[in-house]
Amino acid sequence: MQYFVVMIDYGRRGREAIVDPEITRREVISRVASGEYSNISFIHEIADSSVEDVTEAILTEAALPRVPPDEIDLQAIHLDHARDLRKHERT
Repeated sequence: MQYFVVMIDYGRRGREAIVDPEITRREVISRVASGEYSNISFIHEIADSSVEDVTEAILTEAALPRVPPDEIDLQAIHLDHARDLRKHERT
């Protein structure tokens, strides 16, 4: 049995793994190219008992460039979190 696992990253809302044993490699490529699958963390191909990371190959076939994430500003994230916590404080 062969199938693909596509991990989608929704940022703060979390991640979702899309697993459909009936979907083919060609269908995964077409969904990536159409934009149905975006913000992809990784794509794994599972065949029998082996797992292979095919993210780069599928993105290349779908002709979408792999854009590295920008630098993460940890201080800004911390300040945003602190502000969000203050919103929920009782006054």
